[in-house]
Amino acid sequence: MDEIVRQAMARWPNVPNAYGWLALDRRGQWRLRNEYAQQHGLSGDPIRHEALIGFIERNYLCDERGAWYFQNGPQRVFVSLGYAPWVVRLHEGALRTTTQQAFTLQACYADEHGNVVLAGTVEGMAQGSPPAQQAALLHDHDLELFSGASTWHGEACGTDLGVFHHDGRDIPIEPVAESEVPRRFGFVRQPAPPAG
Repeated sequence: MDEIVRQAMARWPNVPNAYGWLALDRRGQWRLRNEYAQQHGLSGDPIRHEALIGFIERNYLCDERGAWYFQNGPQRVFVSLGYAPWVVRLHEGALRTTTQQAFTLQACYADEHGNVVLAGTVEGMAQGSPPAQQAALLHDHDLELFSGASTWHGEACGTDLGVFHHDGRDIPIEPVAESEVPRRFGFVRQPAPPAG
């Protein structure tokens, strides 16, 4: 977290949280969602300013509910997730988040829509803040690379669909329902203010 953010939090401790204004889409693109976009279920406008993106990514955290947010000075801006809190790219055999952090793979899943969900740890995330094992969606542009690095079972009706050969290991590809992913990995796709 940026030092300027810590100072602002100490100076103004009771700033209300914001919900619905910031989203992370399925390709790792940050999006601003004005009231019109929120009311009409639109994805919002992509953020293109590199310094702002860097600021968001350096101050991207998770609360005890599993709701991810951007600590914008003294205000928490909760993030609507298109699928998962992280989007990962596969490049030259390495996995990195779209925020350019190394992703250490622990498990691999495929959902009923062909999305690949990776479970693991993100470099640089403080332990204890987010869940120990985090979910990341594999960027759809890398599905062909993933498939080429995998051995698929012909009749996938068991506990695994195949094996992903990554970093000298064979990692089973297990089935998972898209609706089950947030509960399994302890995150909230659409954060809302706590009741009460």
